[in-house]
Amino acid sequence: MKTAFKFKEYIWLVETIHKARKITFAEIQEKWLRSTLSEGVELSRSTFNRHKDAIQDMFGIYIECDRQNGYKYYIGNEEVLRDDSIQNWLLSTLSVNNIIGESLSLQNRIILQSVPTEDAYLEMVIEAMKRSVRIAVDYRKYGTDNPNHLNFEPYCLKLFKQRWYILGHFHHDATDEKPESDYFGIFSFDRILNMELTSTKFTIAPDFDAQEYFNECYGVLAGDGTTAERIVVRAYGYERYYMRDLPIHKSQRLIGKGENFADFELFMRPTIDLSGHLLSRGNQIKVLTPQWLADEIRDMHMEAAAMYEGD
Repeated sequence: MKTAFKFKEYIWLVETIHKARKITFAEIQEKWLRSTLSEGVELSRSTFNRHKDAIQDMFGIYIECDRQNGYKYYIGNEEVLRDDSIQNWLLSTLSVNNIIGESLSLQNRIILQSVPTEDAYLEMVIEAMKRSVRIAVDYRKYGTDNPNHLNFEPYCLKLFKQRWYILGHFHHDATDEKPESDYFGIFSFDRILNMELTSTKFTIAPDFDAQEYFNECYGVLAGDGTTAERIVVRAYGYERYYMRDLPIHKSQRLIGKGENFADFELFMRPTIDLSGHLLSRGNQIKVLTPQWLADEIRDMHMEAAAMYEGD
């Protein structure tokens, strides 16, 4: 069997079990025979077991069997399929790729967004993370002509709004001139001019959790000192449906609604990238609380409007 076809079967099997929560082999067989992948041929028990083992090896997803309640299969570590996990992203990407790959006759009618791959840098950073070695980069910030030469520990990677970011950890021992310092920095791949792996080893902090580090963030700005707080926004018109279907943050919940609006509560860090997102929604979103954030967004709208006034 070709590898590409096997991947399609793996993805189908994970999605089928995940959607069903718990499902017997007979029910899997029934769904399998209804799918186009089967071509009318049953899924043998031995093939199922091989697929189950391959899925565990490739994706780290465990398919378990509840023998005490009807021999039903389920995802044993379902937490790895959360929205922002690498397993979920990989499975979703492969699933969409399979669907589009079978629809090449419609290629002129399917429009995609390009995502800068930065393959060389991505591969180097992942290799540095595997080997636990520091990396050296020449990094040019927006608005500056001269790049900075940085040397840091690569802690994690994050994809946000079609850009890859690397979270770098810096540690400097105390000297006679400066006290000890320990901090993080976030760097976008598209502003890296050069990257090299060093031979300097490092040990990642045992209590570091990448998901937890960005847990309260809108995007990638986590280290600017902004603390999380309760935020309430009112969405008008169709925006209330967009917010319902595509939440700003996982903490978002509906707390009230009226004839043409809905109020959503969030608990997150009101960083500048969040302000930029709220500003981009124009008159479709109003910040109700905290007042300082409402004032900030209002002032930004007024400054934008002033740019269109006659001299």
